[in-house]
Amino acid sequence: MVHLDYRDGRPIYVQIMDRFREQISAGVLEPGEKLPSVRELAVQLSINPNTIQRSYKLLEAEGWIATVPGKGCFVCGLPEYTAEQRQELLNAFDQSVAALLRIGATRAELMARIEEGGKEHA
Repeated sequence: MVHLDYRDGRPIYVQIMDRFREQISAGVLEPGEKLPSVRELAVQLSINPNTIQRSYKLLEAEGWIATVPGKGCFVCGLPEYTAEQRQELLNAFDQSVAALLRIGATRAELMARIEEGGKEHA
């Protein structure tokens, strides 16, 4: 379900969050589906349960999942973003594109990444 890349510079809790966001966005995880318990996922990934708990709390704060006391965490679906949040993301995108163009990225490279949905390139 979730795979970590220890060579990735991002913190583990962020990688976990990103993997769940990707799976929810792609429809792999559907609304109402139960996520692995904190303990299960920690054992599966061989990491501290606090790391999983942090990821789940932040995903819940963003609206991706919901916690039902005594039952676990469940997928809510795609969170709704306000126009302001959407604009912030677009501004960050514009800044990233401008920086990439300055350091030599081509328009074709950027378009290819957009068409692939921003998935990581190995």
